[in-house]
Amino acid sequence: MEHEVRITLRLPADLHAWLVAQAKSARRSLNSEILCRLEDERETSAAIDDAR
Repeated sequence: MEHEVRITLRLPADLHAWLVAQAKSARRSLNSEILCRLEDERETSAAIDDAR
């Protein structure tokens, strides 16, 4: 069973605007966009670690 944790995140206004635009372009919510990007980065980092 997965648990979710709520956080408050402060972003610079320009980064927020960019993420909103990226989310809109991908037809997903801002939250989903941030999660997708974090999950992709985690997978990339794991692959790099495995290759070492």
